[in-house]
Amino acid sequence: MASEISLPQDFQTNFLMFLRWIHFIAGIIFLGLGYFFTFVGFSFAKNTDPATRGKVLPGLFLPALHWLRWASVVTVLAGLAYWGNIVASDARNAGEAPTMALVSFFVIWTLTWGLMYALLIPGKGIFDKGWFLAILYVILVVHSAHLFLHLNTQGWESNRLLAIGVGGGIGWIMMFNVWGVIWRIQKRLIAWTKASAENGTPMPEQSARMARMAFLAARTNLYLSFPLLFFMGAASHYPMFGG
Repeated sequence: MASEISLPQDFQTNFLMFLRWIHFIAGIIFLGLGYFFTFVGFSFAKNTDPATRGKVLPGLFLPALHWLRWASVVTVLAGLAYWGNIVASDARNAGEAPTMALVSFFVIWTLTWGLMYALLIPGKGIFDKGWFLAILYVILVVHSAHLFLHLNTQGWESNRLLAIGVGGGIGWIMMFNVWGVIWRIQKRLIAWTKASAENGTPMPEQSARMARMAFLAARTNLYLSFPLLFFMGAASHYPMFGG
């Protein structure tokens, strides 16, 4: 069997394969736990009595949230390292600088998340409606994807660079949702729920509002995961952009 296997010997090929492997593993954990919270976790917490929630949630949700947030970081960092190699290779082959692709990625997608977070803050009438928020989010993400492609369609950028630049940007937003909204809120809600079950401490007035924000952020990540996976798959198998 060994005679039928010929593994690449150069460091670069093996390193890039390692990055992709780690990216896949962490991504499965990241998305899988996100699906768990959206399809199972939030419904379970909503339909369980306070005493049970106080006992179960800390032991169930806290470890799951730990894996969720760190899997999101590993997924994004491994993906960025792999994508950065593609950007550098495309730029080097064309005799161009990779600056625009890299800078536009971080600026566009970070600002996009900032706007999405601002829209998520409740207390703004129709902006509190999930359907209206979804429409605004679609407009924002589509506009940001268009802007990234517009700034990076100079003729030398490959389909992989552009497709991952869009899909990875969506992943960047999802990671910020995990750390900036879901984890930040859920750890407080779990602590309050535990205190309420053990000591009879009433839930703070803002808990319902915060729970709504966490739910909407998780639901946003659910829907964003679908175009994310499409663009990641399209990078090498569905040439839509570039050369």
